[in-house]
Amino acid sequence: MLLRRLSHHELATLLLLLHAPIDAQAKPELFALKDAGLVEQVPGNAAAGAAQIRLTPEGKAVLQGLGVAR
Repeated sequence: MLLRRLSHHELATLLLLLHAPIDAQAKPELFALKDAGLVEQVPGNAAAGAAQIRLTPEGKAVLQGLGVAR
């Protein structure tokens, strides 16, 4: 359960992640979202070599609650 309000930057980051994983270093909000359990780090592809961040089921549930994800 989310115990705090998300900033507009954090919500925007979740919306970006709804469509595709992003680079783990792309946005400073990722640390707070990871601590909240809304995103997770996964290995990147071999060409890029960098880790990627994607939504967790809890992160997707937040977006579903806002009516922007199915």
